[in-house]
Amino acid sequence: MSKLFTPFEAGALLLGHRVVMAPLTRLRSEPGNKAGALIREYYTQRTSQGGLIISEATPVAREGYGYAGAPGIYEDAQIEGWRAVTDAVHGGGGTIVMQLWHVGRQSHTDLQPGGKAPIAPSAIQAEGDAYTPDGPRPFSMPRALDIHEIPAVIDQFRQGAARAKAAGFDGVEIHGANGYLPDQFLQDGTNHRTDAYGGPIENRARFLLEITQAAIEVWGKERAGVRISPSGTYGSMSDSAPQETFGYVAKKLNALGIAYLHVVEPRIMGTELISESGPVAAKHLRQHFLGAIIAAGGFNGKSAEALLETGDADAVAFGRYFISNPDLPERLRRNLPLTPYDRTTFYGGGAHGYTDYPRAKTSD
Repeated sequence: MSKLFTPFEAGALLLGHRVVMAPLTRLRSEPGNKAGALIREYYTQRTSQGGLIISEATPVAREGYGYAGAPGIYEDAQIEGWRAVTDAVHGGGGTIVMQLWHVGRQSHTDLQPGGKAPIAPSAIQAEGDAYTPDGPRPFSMPRALDIHEIPAVIDQFRQGAARAKAAGFDGVEIHGANGYLPDQFLQDGTNHRTDAYGGPIENRARFLLEITQAAIEVWGKERAGVRISPSGTYGSMSDSAPQETFGYVAKKLNALGIAYLHVVEPRIMGTELISESGPVAAKHLRQHFLGAIIAAGGFNGKSAEALLETGDADAVAFGRYFISNPDLPERLRRNLPLTPYDRTTFYGGGAHGYTDYPRAKTSD
């Protein structure tokens, strides 16, 4: 029997198979950055019995936006729309956790309240584009957070976690990957602080660990996960000693007893390019993190199965093929052909390229 389709546990999350839906930014919120009927239909289609869905990255603050159209969790008014999503997923026998997001410096003044500069650990501009209401615009120069401001940002994650609980999610995942705010604090290429949140790795990891602890205070340790991308360079990220940095983080997260560690694996092709100092993969972190590990990054059914057989990961998250194959777990289980995805419909728009991908024919 394929290991992909055996049960496993990630903390308190009891799952029937190991095909996880990765967090996928799609930018189809309703006014007020609310999750509406279209978003509910999208998640309903991708629910499987015993499967885990990780929601799209969901901003915990207005200042946390780098992509216009992302549904948020920074206001109570946004809870109701997400509640409809979680009810639908649970009705289909699935489990869903919310990914909590703050982009930090990967934003633009057009997306910030009052047109202010985005926040970051240090005033270092990122390379790349934010998605503004007027289209892609280069990331703005950020301002460095004063140390007295940091507790309020941590509390935004805490409040986001509480709203996710009110919305009926089964847990939360801290988005500590892809060059967003926690990652910016963590890596020394973007963190040049000299206070308690900068310098040695013990200080640079403090922000990620404190927001994880805030989520644990709301949910308990067995319903909180963390996503990291040790080898990612998106957003001009870099660290002088990634093996040591991410090994330390994995040890500390293991000590916290979180439900799972979600690792973006290094890829040669695609938007995630391996850093010059060498890739850090799940197999390197397994020695430090003893709980469930979810690996993500360009997998297909065969490569996912091979990874699980090594024991370096306990589940595999699929992204792009979950966009174009709403019934992806069943297709992988039955070894059916996969529908190709259309990149032009990934970010923003309506039902086209979002909820109009077909399921496999039962006669196949």
